[in-house]
Amino acid sequence: MNAYIFPGQGAQFSGMGLDLYEGSTLAQELFEQANDILGFSITDVMFQGSAEDLKETKVTQPAIFLHSVILAKILGNSFKPDMVAGHSLGEFSALVANGTLTFEDGLKLVSQRALAMQKACELQPSTMAAVLGLDDDIVEKICATTDGIVVAANYNCPGQLVISGEVEAINKACESLKEEGARRALVLPVGGAFHSPLMEPAREELASAIENTFFNKPNCPIYQNVTASAVLDAAAIKTNLISQLTAPVRWTQSVQQMITDGATLFTEVGPGNVLQGLVKKINRDAQTASANYTKEA
Repeated sequence: MNAYIFPGQGAQFSGMGLDLYEGSTLAQELFEQANDILGFSITDVMFQGSAEDLKETKVTQPAIFLHSVILAKILGNSFKPDMVAGHSLGEFSALVANGTLTFEDGLKLVSQRALAMQKACELQPSTMAAVLGLDDDIVEKICATTDGIVVAANYNCPGQLVISGEVEAINKACESLKEEGARRALVLPVGGAFHSPLMEPAREELASAIENTFFNKPNCPIYQNVTASAVLDAAAIKTNLISQLTAPVRWTQSVQQMITDGATLFTEVGPGNVLQGLVKKINRDAQTASANYTKEA
């Protein structure tokens, strides 16, 4: 069975999407449509902007979404997913890919999500840290016993977990994790505590936008970050998507469940190959690939 997976924030790079634009008339139409929907020329930033320009919140999330979704669309008949999943932001790309959301609605929600998260970040100093070389239960225990808000945020693969919370609490937790034997506990250069209770203002803002968006019945299951299980019910998908901002990304568990349910090939659709690396660390026998398209003659 073919599983298609979609990357999240951090996969952006200068010049992203230009090859798609130059190689496909459908891609050109979709990129131009995106410029109209967003009200600014995101293609200028994606194709010619610096790495610093691409870090701007209102750009980063829509840019990765556009690269992933447009690539999926120009694959045409060769794009036949039996199941899909996306890492954090990538879940929105996956929902367009499996027909739950339209291109337009997906892009609008991603843009609103980015701005809502930015506002939440500005309310309170917060950050995230990568923890390497410890079992999940040890990391969870240290988070639970550290003063302040600090939680497990991204279960990326065995031995790699990202924690999220208040700056002081993250720093304290990192010290405790190193004492406990973590190979690394490194504060990340991010603007806020994603997938933690500190994203509650963003969750509330995004909830109304999601509630007011029509979700179709998907044409294949999505393995959502919140549940790490196959979901086909549009109402349940909405509920999980709303919860996603304050809940952890259960990527390890999602990939394991997809393999249990019959996934034999994981194809990453979008910029970079980070997810392929994580899949291999979760199950070394899993087959992985990058989505490739043929340029129009």
